[in-house]
Amino acid sequence: MNRDASSCNTYDYGDAVYWDARYQQEADSFDWYQRYAALRPFVRKFISTTASVLMVGCGNAVMSEDMVNDGYEDIMNVDISSVAVDIMRRKHQFIPQLKYMEMDVRDMSFFPDEKFDAVVDKGTLDALMCGTDASISAAQMLGEVSRLLKSGGVYLLITYGDPKARMPYLMRPSYNWKIALFIIPRPGFQRPEGCNTLEKPYLEPVPLTDNGLLLPSFVIEDPDSHFIYMCQKMDDSDLNNIAPYPLSADVL
Repeated sequence: MNRDASSCNTYDYGDAVYWDARYQQEADSFDWYQRYAALRPFVRKFISTTASVLMVGCGNAVMSEDMVNDGYEDIMNVDISSVAVDIMRRKHQFIPQLKYMEMDVRDMSFFPDEKFDAVVDKGTLDALMCGTDASISAAQMLGEVSRLLKSGGVYLLITYGDPKARMPYLMRPSYNWKIALFIIPRPGFQRPEGCNTLEKPYLEPVPLTDNGLLLPSFVIEDPDSHFIYMCQKMDDSDLNNIAPYPLSADVL
C-alpha cells in the first residue's frame, strides 16, 4: 500500500502562494489529522515539557497552544505562509512560550546546528510530498530536521504515509535515526459491527521488517489510519544499543 498518489490532488502544497490564499479565506483554527488529545501519549512519552521544540508547518492549528496548556515551555513555530504566521503571532502575543517565524522548512539555515530537542511535524512532510519536486523537497526538509536535532533528540512525524512511502526517506544512514512506528485510527473510527478481532494496542510500537516495512501478516484495521514515526537521533556508538519505547500508563 502506497497512499501518496491517492492522497494528493492538483494543488501545490509546497507553495507559499497556495497557503497564503487558503489562510486568508479560512480564519478559524484547523488541526490536520489528529488533535493533541489523541497525540498526547506519544508527545509526553518522547518529548520532555522542558524541551526546546520546533513545530514545522504550524499553520493555524491549536496543537502548540494545547501543548503549552499541558506544560510545554518553549515552542518555536515556523510556517511558509506569512499570513498564517501573522495570524498566530497576534493570537498568541501574550503567550511567551510560543514563538512564530515565517520560514521554508526546506531551508532553516537561520537556526544553528543541534538547536532543538524535538521537532514535531503534523502533515508538513505530506504537504511537500504533494508538491512539485516532491522527492527533492522531502530530502531537503528531512536533512534540515536532522541537522537541527540535538543528539538524542526526536523527530515526531504524524503522517498518512505508510512505511512503504515514508521509510525510504526516513532511513537514510546520514540521519542516524532509530525509528519506531505507531499506527492510530482516524478520529471517530469505529470497528464494524460484529467485528470479533481483538483491539489493537495502538500505543505499542508496530513490528517492522529489517527494511522498515510492515510485516506481511499485519492488518491495518482503519484504511485511513495515521502513522506516527518516532525518529530519535543517535550517536554512531548508540545505534546498536537501543531500548524499545514502551508507552506507560502515566501519559494516558
